[in-house]
Amino acid sequence: MNWFNRNHMPVEGRTILLTGGSEGTGLCAARILSGKGANIVIVSRNSAKLEEAIKSIKAAAKFPETQHFHTIVADVSEPNFAEGVVADATAWNHGNPPDIVWCLAGLSTPMLWTDSGAMKAARYNMDVNYFGSAEMSQAIMRAWLLPGQGERRLSTQGPRPAAKHIIFTGSVLSTLSLAGHGTYAPSKFALRALADALVMEVLLYPNVPIEVHLVMPNSITTVGYERENETKPQITLQLEGSDKPQDPETVARLAITGIEKGHYFVTTSFMGDLMRWGAMSNSPRNNWFVDTVMGWIVPFIMACVMWDMNSQVSAWAKKEIKEKPRN
Repeated sequence: MNWFNRNHMPVEGRTILLTGGSEGTGLCAARILSGKGANIVIVSRNSAKLEEAIKSIKAAAKFPETQHFHTIVADVSEPNFAEGVVADATAWNHGNPPDIVWCLAGLSTPMLWTDSGAMKAARYNMDVNYFGSAEMSQAIMRAWLLPGQGERRLSTQGPRPAAKHIIFTGSVLSTLSLAGHGTYAPSKFALRALADALVMEVLLYPNVPIEVHLVMPNSITTVGYERENETKPQITLQLEGSDKPQDPETVARLAITGIEKGHYFVTTSFMGDLMRWGAMSNSPRNNWFVDTVMGWIVPFIMACVMWDMNSQVSAWAKKEIKEKPRN
């Protein structure tokens, strides 16, 4: 019972780096973790937003006299950004790499695949959502696994060290895609594939325990969500009619709770659970019994859901053709 009840990610006194930490879910998560006693490093490309954000993160500190806070200006869409960020955070943290890295920077620019700007948008979504997180995960793993570190861990007497954590921020669209999300969903599918691979790969380093998590929220009511809806096709809005956006504070709190429980797939709604049950493949299970049973049931539900969605798309197309006849 202790395994099920214990906190799998204690943060008091540990250093956490969050990309996209100057606003939205990243800022909310940083405040919550600060309130649990963590030292916080936030990364963003906007220095003014970083300075404002760090004030509220400091104000939430559990131990304001002893906790430390740092900001780093960087653009996650730029190639090779992560190595410099990790080096900066390590130097600031007295030569020790951050214990936990949470990749939260992301964006979505939905549009129909035949729109003129779709390919440019798809490339940028991939740069930010996938490569931004992929580069950060590689940089921090290389820092944790410096030559000889495993041997030092092995020779150290005492309890097993607390696990390092890599937290990716995916989406319910990491498991299911829709018309209008061809520019966005592939970046989140790719992120899930990377997370699945790393869960297995970290087993190569038993003396440096590393845990990997994939957070899969629904839509989140942030400034980014407002920008997303500016380009979102009408049919996509229609298909997403049952998706109720969550506020960033709720998403951050539920995500942290799931990570503390030791979950790999971290969902923030029942809709998210349905999506992961329908697309488990070789991904780690949060609960082998529940996830297996639901993995049998959900395909029947999804068959009905997809029939309905495809019918909506066909009906929408017929309506558009009728209302906009060719000359």
